[in-house]
Amino acid sequence: MIDAENRINELREEIEYHNRKYYAEDNPEITDMEFDALLRELEALEEKYPEYKSDNSPTMRVGGTASPSFAPVRHTVEMQSLQKAFSKDEILDFDRRVREIVPDAEYVVEHKIDGLSVSLEYTNGEFTRGSTRGDGVTGEDVTENLRTIRSIPLKLKDKIPFLEVRGEVFMPRESFDRLNERLEAQEQPLFANPRNAAAGSLRQLDPKIAAQRNLDIFVFNIQQIEGRAIKNHMEGLRFLREQGFKTIQNEKTFKTASDAFNEILRIGDERDKLYFDIDGAVIKVNDFSSRAALGVTSKFPKWAIAYKYPAEKKTTVLRDIKVQVGRTGVLTPLALFDTVRVAGTNVSRATLHNIDYIREKDIRIGDTVVIEKAGDIIPAVVDVMTECRTGNEREFSMPDICPECGAQVVRLEGESACRCTGVNCPAQRYRNIVHFVSRPAMDIEGLGPSIVEKLLQNGVIKTAADLYYLKPETLASMDKLGDRSAQNLISAIEKSKTNPLYRLINGLGIRLIGEKAAKTLAARYKTIDGFAASSEDELTGLEDVGAKMAKSIVEFFEQEQNIEFINALKDGGVRCVDDSEDNNTDRRFEGKTFVLTGTLERYKRAEASEIIEGMGGKTSSSVSKKTDYVLAGSEAGSKLTKARSLGVTVITEDEFEEMIK
Repeated sequence: MIDAENRINELREEIEYHNRKYYAEDNPEITDMEFDALLRELEALEEKYPEYKSDNSPTMRVGGTASPSFAPVRHTVEMQSLQKAFSKDEILDFDRRVREIVPDAEYVVEHKIDGLSVSLEYTNGEFTRGSTRGDGVTGEDVTENLRTIRSIPLKLKDKIPFLEVRGEVFMPRESFDRLNERLEAQEQPLFANPRNAAAGSLRQLDPKIAAQRNLDIFVFNIQQIEGRAIKNHMEGLRFLREQGFKTIQNEKTFKTASDAFNEILRIGDERDKLYFDIDGAVIKVNDFSSRAALGVTSKFPKWAIAYKYPAEKKTTVLRDIKVQVGRTGVLTPLALFDTVRVAGTNVSRATLHNIDYIREKDIRIGDTVVIEKAGDIIPAVVDVMTECRTGNEREFSMPDICPECGAQVVRLEGESACRCTGVNCPAQRYRNIVHFVSRPAMDIEGLGPSIVEKLLQNGVIKTAADLYYLKPETLASMDKLGDRSAQNLISAIEKSKTNPLYRLINGLGIRLIGEKAAKTLAARYKTIDGFAASSEDELTGLEDVGAKMAKSIVEFFEQEQNIEFINALKDGGVRCVDDSEDNNTDRRFEGKTFVLTGTLERYKRAEASEIIEGMGGKTSSSVSKKTDYVLAGSEAGSKLTKARSLGVTVITEDEFEEMIK
């Protein structure tokens, strides 16, 4: 037993040594095969002798047990952000402020890694806790995920009583490209950039997922240390490297701000050659006693500043403009251009937003254009190099007919977006059906977004009307449904056939028509046919229906596919008339307008609104002089403040219950 314990400890030390040589120093001494053999031997011994298992064993780097949540960690030393500079003059101003207190200040310059800032804590040389920066005061405990990062030493060279360091977790560019390729193959959403990928990976509740993402880290600061005196930043970096941490190798110091700025420019010039992303460079005062003399503000230290590089721009040729139809029916022009690498990723397309954007920048097919990423995330065409034009460039126009379904494309007055008016448009099917079955609309219980998506993927339905022709056996044959669930779903669909007319009108998804307007329209027209035959003039005469809403309704019913959809609902047994009479004689809130704000304890907002409207009142989303009551729950915000300033009566939930007794 003693031999086993000694061998386990020997293996752990040997593996950590080779980890350090490979990941921190980039100087491996053994082959991958030899390293794997050591790891397999350790795994076998720990399996055989579980009493010697340790949280800081190298075998834990594959990921431990999934956590249901991340515990909060309050930082003893606040993890402040840095003041930002965007010009040499701002760097010189920083230098002037520093030299007023430290005349002989010496600077260091470092890459500003574009990742996620974390704290690592060690007790007696053992890694004990790791946390995110959070808001600088309180972060999240992500220890188990950090253990999976092989460049983080689980055991230091020396048994330092206590050490806390700060570093930046990042995803190497090559790892990012591989991750997105894998996600694309699995038809999953892609990450926008390596920083988002690193942050998303580190906050996975399952450490095994984090372990697969090949994260890395650079450690750049000592937050706290016991048992060792460190005089300056350079000495601190050397000490950190000795202990096994990975730092950016930079031994230069600078006596003047101009020399430091030249180093910033040099780092900026090499951005494309790095295997990791940076979004700037950081100037720090080297000496720790000078830092103490300079102090900090409530937001950032006075001894450091971050220079942010201008957004990276690349030129390329715009080959074509295609139109995409989104789930809300908006047509978006998309620029397709020769692939360029911008801010860490290869890009070959960018949204052109709308036709106004294209006209404003005079973008033409065949142009040489300038590409940059807004916030280093979203690629955009920001300029056109008109001097490169040959005369063969072509202007672009938005289509009048939806490229997906052939329905009319409309652009409402005052809006920049062009929209498809087809209720059966393939691009909008998922969104339209999810809305149709939702609680404010047809309220089909059990038919959530995941089931809708499954029905579409299996080709069982194409429109919401197809729901009313489903057979239990068809649903039961689908994965993870079964006979009982299928029958429950059929019953819920059957029940929805007798819904009030306003639910059907709301479910149609007519642009600008919500639940409140649907109730007004159902009460006025009583049948779907009467509603479909209404005119703009007639509609604008109704309360709660404005000119844009009226135009939207008329255009909706001008589309043949929308009429076909309603006919299919009728044939499927959906009631398209409102033959109910309003027998409620309790009209105590007649002529009164309520606004609901905050969180109610005993009612959902929809329930409270239904009670108010059932008693003849109205609900509104905004407070004005015409508001009669504001029903305020806990954490009520600006609406409550405005109500008080206007002298509107504010009532509590208890007072509301007294009013409706």
